[in-house]
Amino acid sequence: MGFMDNLKQLGDLKKMRDQAMEVQKRLSGIRITIEHKGVTVVMTADQKVQSISGEADFGKITEAINEALKQSQKVAADEMKGLMGGMGIPGM
Repeated sequence: MGFMDNLKQLGDLKKMRDQAMEVQKRLSGIRITIEHKGVTVVMTADQKVQSISGEADFGKITEAINEALKQSQKVAADEMKGLMGGMGIPGM
């Protein structure tokens, strides 16, 4: 592998890093609201809880947070599919 190949690889890595940072930024701006058994959880798609309201039952709060996490993971996976699809990584 020559010097030019190394430079191309560095450029490709920078592009991938920039794309990943852009996806992360988009995820932090996506709000997910889950209402589950009287508890409302608002979470960003990068899995940061913004608020919890409703019944003060710990079990119900836990279930609602878990539902919000599942939804945020789905959104993040969809966002990452676009990133991975543009990279030409085998098996992705």
